[in-house]
Amino acid sequence: MGDPKGFLKVRRETCAYRPVCERVTDHKEVSILRPEGLSRDQASRCMDCGTPFCHWGCPIGNYIPEWNDLMFKGKWAQAIELLHATNNFPEFTGRICPSLCEYACVLGINDDPVTVRDNELSIIEQAFKIGLIKPKVIKNRTKKKVAVIGSGPAGLAAADQLNLAGHDVTLFEKDGRLGGILRYGIPDFKLAKSVIDRRVAILKKEGIKFITNTHVGVDLQAAKLIKDFDAICLAGGSRMPRDLKIEGRNLPGIHFAMDYLTQSNKRASGAKIPIRDLIDAKGKKVLVIGGGDTGADCVGTSHRQGARCVVQIEVLPKPADCRTPEFPWPKYPVTLKTSTSHEEGGERSWAVSTKKFVGDSSGVKKVICARLDFSERDAKGCPIMKELPDSEFEIDTELVILAIGFVHPEHNALLKDIGLEFDNRGNVKTDSRHMTSVKKVFSAGDMRRGQSLVVWAISEGRKVAHYIDEYLMGNSNLPEY
Repeated sequence: MGDPKGFLKVRRETCAYRPVCERVTDHKEVSILRPEGLSRDQASRCMDCGTPFCHWGCPIGNYIPEWNDLMFKGKWAQAIELLHATNNFPEFTGRICPSLCEYACVLGINDDPVTVRDNELSIIEQAFKIGLIKPKVIKNRTKKKVAVIGSGPAGLAAADQLNLAGHDVTLFEKDGRLGGILRYGIPDFKLAKSVIDRRVAILKKEGIKFITNTHVGVDLQAAKLIKDFDAICLAGGSRMPRDLKIEGRNLPGIHFAMDYLTQSNKRASGAKIPIRDLIDAKGKKVLVIGGGDTGADCVGTSHRQGARCVVQIEVLPKPADCRTPEFPWPKYPVTLKTSTSHEEGGERSWAVSTKKFVGDSSGVKKVICARLDFSERDAKGCPIMKELPDSEFEIDTELVILAIGFVHPEHNALLKDIGLEFDNRGNVKTDSRHMTSVKKVFSAGDMRRGQSLVVWAISEGRKVAHYIDEYLMGNSNLPEY
């Protein structure tokens, strides 16, 4: 490394955030890009470990020590080339990845880990700034036609890789704009949509054909798709939300998180929503049920819409502040995570069950909850969930957001018409090479593996592209991982 003692000289310093009082008034990104000098200083903390476990922790196997060294030395062209070798979209992961690599950082055993995610973002944004990111010229075309269904991170990664291999790629998206979960599920304050548009513009210049407002299986029949293309990649995500089927569920004012976030993102982009369909937190007492990242996004969105107050509850117990014996290094630990949305206000509560919604025809008024105890364990050592006696309490609310995850992809006309098999969780079933039960039809991302992270979706898209290329050509030069 350029400075083998960098980790002894420089303390961990992440990117800064805009002041809370300022950022809650708009939907602009909350984070502030670090100055070049600070980024290079942080890169010097990478120790060039004999065994870099950050590789193990990263689903796409980023060459982290190598590009940290190049970044420290100011060799931005080489750094972005190495970063792009494993990651098609570091501008996405550099903003919204939960940094699995950092929890596997060797330095993190007895010190603060390297700021890998921020360093990744610094490389890609510096590369854009100095003109290193340009459309590639694809010289040799195979004349093989591939259809990709879905423009989320898995679909975009698959399309990018297949196009680089020389295939003619057409990507279909049912919504009006590209990006899938990146555009409609993640708030602008975490990922500005101009970042997506910037990358899509490059992909278009490289030769990928994008067709929006086309719901394959409805607007375009599956039979025609199979007839017209040599291979098909299904990357439609996992959009069937998990419901909370308790008394009062049908009261007005109770909505799924993705419906709320999608509408909010559309509003932030200037779309006009009819009053009868509007989901607005302005002046309301908001209850977010679900303690994950999606729930946190709903909390931040409620703040920006002017909620009167926001409460977030989670059925599981409060995580520990640091690693516990169940999650030794280098495993990704279940620890308490406080997002920028939580820093903006609101109240959080753990080990709470939701028992009943109460209200009338005008809407939900309150939620009946109870406290839970997880102290007992079964024969396998798993915690047993028990309701504490006489622990019921009420939460006054006028808007409830259900952020309790997704169960499987929508079993829509496309999947049914093709005649695909599903696994026992309802996801699209594939073999070890990502091919479904129907020849030449492949699948990747959340549709195949279930709801997961953006970085896993990119990994899935890269893998399926390798297998599709191999299927079409007999072998593949695309990386398998």
